[in-house]
Amino acid sequence: MSERALRGTRLGATSYETDRGIDLAPRQTVEYACQNGHRFEVPFSVEAEIPATWECRFCGQEAALLDGDEPEEKKIKPTRTHWDMLMERRTREELEEVLAERLAVLRSGGMNLAVHPRDTRKSA
Repeated sequence: MSERALRGTRLGATSYETDRGIDLAPRQTVEYACQNGHRFEVPFSVEAEIPATWECRFCGQEAALLDGDEPEEKKIKPTRTHWDMLMERRTREELEEVLAERLAVLRSGGMNLAVHPRDTRKSA
């Protein structure tokens, strides 16, 4: 008999629980509108922080909260270049000193740039 009771049902696909006797959390509905004129409501918990923007469920554009404050612009940090990071670590005088030292080593022949370590040709 128990085998027949489950025959034809989709176990796991359908819930047989009901909402009777259950107190749902208090909710509020918030209305959003996108630039294309679509208006829609989104339910939130009363305790939730309401976002200023939400993705439009019709077109996917960013929708703004109706009767809400404008979203704050995020501060964009300027891109730091190699030079900027170098100047954070050293002063211009220090860099000129290092450059003078390196140029002195090159001019004295301390580094032989003519012979490459992987060069298999014999120099004449």
